[in-house]
Amino acid sequence: MSNRIAVFRKEHFNAAHRLHSLLLSDEENAVTFGKCNYSNYHGHNYELIVQVRGEVDPITGYVIDMKVLSELIKREVVERFDHKNLNLDTEEFKTLNPTAENIAIVIHGLLRPHLDKRYDLKITLYETERNYVEYPCE
Repeated sequence: MSNRIAVFRKEHFNAAHRLHSLLLSDEENAVTFGKCNYSNYHGHNYELIVQVRGEVDPITGYVIDMKVLSELIKREVVERFDHKNLNLDTEEFKTLNPTAENIAIVIHGLLRPHLDKRYDLKITLYETERNYVEYPCE
C-alpha cells in the first residue's frame, strides 16, 4: 500500500489586471473581455491553494514541511504579485494576458523548480468565490 497523500497550503494575494490580448483589436478585446478590458484595470482578492502530493516521510511523518512550502509560496508568488498591477508591475505579464488560467500556469512554473521531482504539484486559483482554475488538470 502506498503512503502517497496530498497536502494543501492556502495563501492570498490582491492584484489588479486588465484582460487584453495583443492579438485582438481594441474592438475585439472589448467584445471578448467586456468590463475586464476597461483601460483603468480592476482588482481581485485571489485565493491560492497549492497542492503537493507525495509519499509520507517515515522519519518526519510529513510529505513536505508546510512551513517550508509556505515560505516558498510567499517568496515566489505573494511577494511578486501582491498589491501589484499584473500588467504593469510584473515581468511575467508584460505580454501575457493575465487571465486566471495564465496566472495559475505562471505560478506553477515559479514553484515547480523549487520542489523535488518526487512531488506532484497542482495549483488552484480562485479569482472570485465562484470562478477558479486548476493547473494541471487531470
